[in-house]
Order: sequence, then C-alpha cells, then structure tokens
Amino acid sequence: MESLWQHQAEAADALRAGHHVVLSTGTASGKTLGYLLPVMAATYGGAEAAVGPAGTGPDEATLRGSLMRPRRPHTALYLAPTKALAHDQLRMCSEFDLETWRVATLDGDTERADRDWAREYASYVLTNPDMLHRSVLPQHTRWASFLQSLRYVVIDESHRYRGVFGAHVSAVIRRLRRLAAHYGAQPRFVLASATSANPGEAAAALVGVDESEVVVVDRDSSARGAVEMLLWEPEGMPDDDAAMLLARMVDSGRQTIAFISSRKMAELVAVRAQDQLGVPGRIDSYRSGYLAEDRRALEHALQQGTLCGVAATNALELGVDIAGMDAVVISGFPGTRAAFWQQAGRAGRKGRDAQVILISRKQPLDAYLFDHPELLFSTPVEATVLHPDNPYVLGPHLAAAAQEAPLTPSDVAYFGDTMPSLIARLVEQSVLRRRQLGWFWTRPERAVDGIDLRSAGGSSIEIIDIETGRLIGHIDPAAADSTLHPGATYLHQGETYLSEELDLEAGEALVRAARPGYYTQPRVVAGVSIVSERRSRRLGLGRIHLGTVDVTSQVTGYLRRDEVTGDVWDETPLQLAERTLRTDAVWWTLAPGVLASTLNPAQLAGGAHGAEHTSIGLLPMYAPCDRWDIGGLSTAEHADTGLLTVFVHDGQAGGAGFAKRGFEVAEDWLAATLERCESCTCEEGCPACVVSPKCGNANQMLDKQAAIVLLRHLCS
Repeated sequence: MESLWQHQAEAADALRAGHHVVLSTGTASGKTLGYLLPVMAATYGGAEAAVGPAGTGPDEATLRGSLMRPRRPHTALYLAPTKALAHDQLRMCSEFDLETWRVATLDGDTERADRDWAREYASYVLTNPDMLHRSVLPQHTRWASFLQSLRYVVIDESHRYRGVFGAHVSAVIRRLRRLAAHYGAQPRFVLASATSANPGEAAAALVGVDESEVVVVDRDSSARGAVEMLLWEPEGMPDDDAAMLLARMVDSGRQTIAFISSRKMAELVAVRAQDQLGVPGRIDSYRSGYLAEDRRALEHALQQGTLCGVAATNALELGVDIAGMDAVVISGFPGTRAAFWQQAGRAGRKGRDAQVILISRKQPLDAYLFDHPELLFSTPVEATVLHPDNPYVLGPHLAAAAQEAPLTPSDVAYFGDTMPSLIARLVEQSVLRRRQLGWFWTRPERAVDGIDLRSAGGSSIEIIDIETGRLIGHIDPAAADSTLHPGATYLHQGETYLSEELDLEAGEALVRAARPGYYTQPRVVAGVSIVSERRSRRLGLGRIHLGTVDVTSQVTGYLRRDEVTGDVWDETPLQLAERTLRTDAVWWTLAPGVLASTLNPAQLAGGAHGAEHTSIGLLPMYAPCDRWDIGGLSTAEHADTGLLTVFVHDGQAGGAGFAKRGFEVAEDWLAATLERCESCTCEEGCPACVVSPKCGNANQMLDKQAAIVLLRHLCS
C-alpha cells in the first residue's frame, strides 16, 4: 500500500489529535487501518519498550534503567461483539510482523496463563464487552497498570450495539470510562460502524459523551469492484432456492455465503445444498451457539478456501476477513437496510466483481421492498436506536459500578440524570448502602454475575446430549420455552435432536439425537395490560398511544410439521409457566361506533389481527429492528381501553426504543401497512400481507379485507 484512502487518513488524524471518532463507511472500506495506525503508533514501543521487569543487564545501572523504563508506553483496548472478530483482528495485527508489539486476545476461551500475560504485558488487548464486564472491570485493581496508560478504546461493529444489548454495552463502557479516570486516564474512543443515518448521535449515546465531542468520518473513498444485485422471487420456499443457488455457485467454482434467517434453517440449507452438490465436505453451516473449536475450524477453512460454501446466520455477518466472497445469497430481507448492506458487503472483498442475490420471503416487508426497490437501493440506512437509560439495564450496572468503586454524586457525568432515582431504588432494596464516601455494594456475591449482556433472562441455558454428556450449544433463557420445551426438535450442525427435559433452574436442556421426520412449532398464549400512558395523539378516526405495558406469555403446546411439506401432523398440549415482561408499546385504538355499520364483531377481531401482523412486519422499515425483536396483540375490545386496540411492543424488559420510533412515524408506518394489504394480489390473506410466521395462534381468525377497512380509518 502506497497511500491511505481519504477517510482512513481523516479518522487517523482526528484520533491522534485527541478526538472521539466514529468511522462510518461501507463494508470492506478499510476501516481497520483507519484506527489501527494511531493505535499501533501509541502501543508499539519497539525494542526499548519491550524490556520487561525481569530483564537483566551487565551492571546495576542497566538493570535499574530497564526497571524504570515503561514496558507499555500506552495501552489500547479493542472491543468486538464476537470472539471471531477479535481473533481476526489478532491475525491482521500479526501480519505487520512487529515482533515486540504485544497484542493479545482475551475471551472465555483464553487460558489462565495467557490471561495473566495479557494483563501484565500486552499493550493492545482484543476482547469483547462480556469479558470487560465480567473479568476486567470487577478485577480492575489487577488491571491498574493497563488502565492508567489506556489511550485508545476501539469499538468495532458499533452499529450492532442497539436495543437492550446496546444499552448493556453502553453501561459497561461508562463503567470503563469511570475506572480509567480513577487511574488517571482519559481514553479516546474510536467506533467503526457500518453506514448509518445518525453515526455521531449513536456513537455519543453509546460512549456517554456529548455529540459535539465526536468527529464523524462518513465519506467512503475506497475503491471496489462491481457488484451485480439480483432480486429473486422464488416459486416455492425461499430457503429451498437458497440451497439450490448455494450448491450451484459452489459447483461453478465461486466461494459463496448464503445468509439464512434462523439457526434451524441454516443447518437445513447446508445439508440440502451439500446433498445437491454430491461432493462431501465442500459446504457447511455456521451460526452462534457452536463451541469455540468448531467456530475457529470453520473460519480457518473459509479463510484458506478449503470450504467453498457456507449457510450462515448473521453470526458471520460481521467483519471477519475471509478473503472475500465471489457471491452472497441472502434468503429473505434481513430486517434492516443496514443489515442488508452489511451482508451484501461480504461480496467482492478481493476487489473483483461479485454477485449478490436477495431472495424474497412471503412476508410483508420483503413484498413491500420488491414492489419498491428504490427504498432498498436509494434510501439511507436506518438510524441506530439506543436507550441507555433503560432502568432495567442501568440499575444493575450501577450496582456493579458501586462494587468496583463507591458511587458518588459526581458519577452522574458517566451514568446520566436518572442515576439518583435509580440509586434511591437500589438503597430501598438493600442492594446499596449510603456511607460518607458514597454508595457501597452490600452483598457478598459479585454484582456482575447477575447481569448477562446478551440475555434478557439471565445466564444462558446449556444444551447437553443426554447420550454422550457432550455440551453442544447454548441458548438464551427467554427463548428456551419455545425452542427447547419437552418434545421440541433442535438442530445443531445438521443433526436433529429431540428435547427431553428443560430445567431452567439448573440452566440446562437435555436432548437426544433423532431423525423424527418433522419439526416443531410452539403455540403461545399472550396478553397485554396497560401500566401507564405517556403520550397520545389523533390518528385518522382513531388515536395512537405510547406507554408502558405488561406482556404475559405462556407456551401451551406445539405443532408437529412435516419437515419436507410443512403440513401439520398433530398438536401436543403443554402447560409451561406463565412469564411477564414489562416493556414499552405503541398501540392504536378505534371506537366501535366508527366501525359498527361496516364490520361485525368477528370481522373486527380478524381485521385487527391482520393489521397487527402486517404492521409488525413493516415496522423494520422505520426502526432498526426485525419482526423477532417486537411482538403484538390485538383485540376487538381491550379491557383497559374499552375500544378496538392493536398493540406492538418491544421484546425486551424496559423497552428498546422500537415502539417509541413506531409512535413517532405512525402515519407513514401505517400508510405503508395499508398499501401492502391493498396491493397484495391474494384474496383472503397470505404470508406477503397478513399471515405471520411467528403467530402464536397459528394465524387463526385473520380477515384481510377487514384489516384494510380498519387501516383506511386510521389513515384517512
């Protein structure tokens, strides 16, 4: 390389000048070099800085000099949302061939001796928010020398930190800033992000600084090969076409990723593509939940080119350098334009021409975008939604911060204006205690052990093969009831397992290998009650509302469906525990009198149900979520409103900002919902309009024509 691209130089210069920086350019635009050059300049001390405390010299003066010389002139911390990304960063650092540049990874797979070396000697530590939260910050006194010389913190793939996960990571970063200041350091933060509508605002919210303190570099000056974009409408199931295209691409000599929306289908697509190819070992699957050694083996095979094709979830969407893909197949729009361009950006990384194929699913959002492709190719990506003041998130992190060092009133500078009220609540709960020097943690256990950054419901559930005792994966407790209930099918690396026992208290699910010829679909009963209303306004002939709700849900059974045709075999009842989630919701209401002359009670219920499904499917057009991040409920007469009511709620405790965004853009959002229903050519409803793949009532009681009537009243 003879020179930098302009955006790389701008980012490096701003960071070295002492600014916080967000580098928001396209996938494969060289963001890494933009932040790595100043990091390297600060943390690579050369041979002089490499002399350790145990160095020996020919005389006492030389030994004294080596002891006095700083081993680490400056330190830097790299945070990635996945272990794979951190290990890829290590590989890139090693390519500079600087023998005395002390770079180390730190994650759950790191051996104890390597952890000690990273803490004592490494100047650039590559880790993830989970390890920072669970290991580094609670043991900050052991990391004192690293923290006191901390100059830079790199936050890679920062656009991934949204919703509740983003709120958790924001709290961890604020705890880091507080402890760094305790040791006399004021690190500068550099965030590498995919293109975003609000990179400066999102970066400031994540780090906890004023937006004016952040330099935004978002003009991409990189060169790249041509990428051909194809929109593919399948005649059958989109994942069947994805398997066919993956096999066809690999057979023609093109290394290809097929992005699949779910873990289970990623496994199935890989198996089907491999069967069609007929040559073993050329196609595999990749998803989260695999053990570390399995992930690393797959990543190495992709990098070396020995693995020609992979069916992956978005676990492989991030910036792991796998030497560029000749083609990318995306089975179904991934929920947001930002995610689409992130996946599409995996094609053509070698500078060669490449191909991207987006396969449409029978869902409202896919159908709407295929009707309006300009929204995909000409509209800016969505703004990042982050709610760092979520009390369900910030409260536990304040307790963790108090255990790290007593909280004082001045810490409002890090944790925001809601800190005093949250501390008062923690004191009432006897979690914190006020003393002269501040608020102290009162309990013997570690506060951080009660906080799982990636889980809404505590520590992950271990999935264990009952016949071998082997740990085969992990799952979020919030998803365990519907995914690993007794009798559920579970796919792992192409193998099907049947769940025999789910023990949430013990944190384990016991499964047994099987080939039953079917897959399972849970049946869920849900309810919503209004806790408080914060805002409302007129919406056509109705009203739109925003507030806090309690969502109750219970898995009451499951369907067995043929794994080939999808036909229902039978239904098995279950009686699992009811769960309650307090979160934010947007809801709209219509008075029965407005509709009485047009629709009967059954049509009202069916129309509300259909409008709920379509609106949930289209909210990702306006908020950076997908339909699995949100939920809904509809009723012809709700107990709390006495009116026809349709709720759309965030799927995480305390809210994630998606419902709030829906309230803000309700007119445009519901107008698009109406257009999708009116333009769909089916008569009674289909997956491209009112039929939902996640309906807990198996899409019973749907009325497309009644939904159109309701939406017209709201949009008039």
